[in-house]
Parts: sequence; C-alpha cells; structure tokens
Amino acid sequence: MGASLQTIADAAKISTAYLQKLERGEVTTPSPHVLRRLASSVSLPYLDLMGLAGYLDEKELAETHLSGPTPRPHPLASQKLTPEEWRAVGAFIKMLVAERTTKITEPDSSS
Repeated sequence: MGASLQTIADAAKISTAYLQKLERGEVTTPSPHVLRRLASSVSLPYLDLMGLAGYLDEKELAETHLSGPTPRPHPLASQKLTPEEWRAVGAFIKMLVAERTTKITEPDSSS
C-alpha cells in the first residue's frame, strides 16, 4: 500500500506493536472491532479479514462473496471534522455535482 505501519496503526487506533503481531500471526483472535477499523484503514473488505481471523467458516465466507462486494466505509468516516469542515465538504460535493450536470447538459461545441 505504500503506507507506514504507524500510519495504518494510527488509522485503526491500535499500536504499531499490535499491528506487527497481527502481521506475524502472533495474535490468534483479534477483536472484530479491531478488524473493522483495520479493514477501513487499509481499504480491505471487513468480511475477508473476519474470514482470515477464523470468525467465518468456508461456507459463510463463500456466501459473503456470492452476495456481492462489501461496501467500503466512507473515506471521511473516521475523520473528526468540525461542523465548518463538514459544511465545506458538502459545498464541494454540491459544486462537483453541479459541474458534472452542466457538462452533461451543455451542447458539444466540436460539432
């Protein structure tokens, strides 16, 4: 991923030492809560990590893959934004949507 262990550990709210133990397989039953935060911080499907940790058997894991991909958490879900920052994000999204709508409705000037 190109991210440091510290960056991933911070995003998942775990220590770097704990993350290293997870990588080496020294933690045999990580908490589902930790797995959810970790999945979010490394953009991996949560259910895949649950399967790797042994919380899902092969049948359950296969069923999750048949039902389609797990939606990824919103990129800003773990951010602590102020109300002003959330309003700025909302305004930016509205501007992007308006810009896209304008491009769709404008006639093609090349014809």
